[in-house]
Amino acid sequence: MAILVDLGVDAYRFSISWPRVIDENGELIQRGVDFYLTLINALNDKGIKPFVTLYHWDLPQHLEEKGGWLFRQTAYEFENYVDKITQALGERVFSYATFNEPFCSAYLGYEIGVHAPGRVGRRNGRTAAHHILLAHGLGMRVLRRNVPNCEAGIVLNFTPCYPATDKQSDVVATQKADEYINLWYLQPVIEGTYPYVIKDLPKKERPPIEDGDLEIISQPIDFLGINFYTRLHYSSPKNKNELYYEHIHQGPLTDIGWEIYPEALYDLLTSLNKRYSLPPIYITENGAAMADKLVDNVIADEDRIAYYHHHINMVDKAVEDGIEVNGYFAWSLLDNFEWAEGYEKRFGLVYVDFETQKRTLKDSAKAYRALLASRQEQR
Repeated sequence: MAILVDLGVDAYRFSISWPRVIDENGELIQRGVDFYLTLINALNDKGIKPFVTLYHWDLPQHLEEKGGWLFRQTAYEFENYVDKITQALGERVFSYATFNEPFCSAYLGYEIGVHAPGRVGRRNGRTAAHHILLAHGLGMRVLRRNVPNCEAGIVLNFTPCYPATDKQSDVVATQKADEYINLWYLQPVIEGTYPYVIKDLPKKERPPIEDGDLEIISQPIDFLGINFYTRLHYSSPKNKNELYYEHIHQGPLTDIGWEIYPEALYDLLTSLNKRYSLPPIYITENGAAMADKLVDNVIADEDRIAYYHHHINMVDKAVEDGIEVNGYFAWSLLDNFEWAEGYEKRFGLVYVDFETQKRTLKDSAKAYRALLASRQEQR
């Protein structure tokens, strides 16, 4: 908490761990709830708005053993979880997001198997995605009922797609990639339909849509959270069973191997704003893993400072063009456990010695603090 106060932020985004607060019988675990209540109350006491994400990839194991997000009932288990936890936390929370990055849960976890639970197959991925989106819609209805005065929405990650060449076949493949990777999760929420690329899938690989599902999914949302890190290039598929061919990242690269291309954030915001009738936007994640070195208790991460500088300028440019962006969250406050990458990749503004847990502000944190202070002075 002291670090948040020192930096001068006015909002803090964090996630609730579903298994930590709900037992196998679907009832609250008070000890887990109390942990989050303590955090939320401390944030409010310091004038920092709590932004809560209800699902960040940690499904209770007993539900995974029943099929996880391949099992339609999991969506209704999520509905129960949202009902119980929002009754407990109430309107102490400023903003609730149902899900963080359904793409990662569904595609990475159930389609190509690089994240837990490590399942593979397009049918699996499309089924998981649909059930997650259904759970989002069910959760939104609960949020409207239980915490009507709180903001409610969803957080989606976007990786803008660019054609490798101006050949028509590459342009078409890139459009399909964009629909499959990005718009698959946005369009049902905003418009109640799946992108056209769904028609390119064999019927056996399409999601199991039941009557009324899309109406549930497309509940009105108060905000759209956008997570952005990089872009990718695409060309026509090399295999007739594929929709596109994805190229490796171009340089310059972050330490995790993602291209640094700030203009893609501007392109993303303007293209989505042109294509859809969007609610207000938050940039809910943006940042870079860099090969930080602690030397004499200093982390001179000029590369990360440059990353933030150029990306925040792209957000500012989009705002000047009339796009409603209500907030920006750096990813992340602390070096953290980065899923499949473990503790090897550092995204934090604050350096963590994982053995001693000592925290050290990186130069990027000091620059971020100065930026926030300057904005306060301008108000």
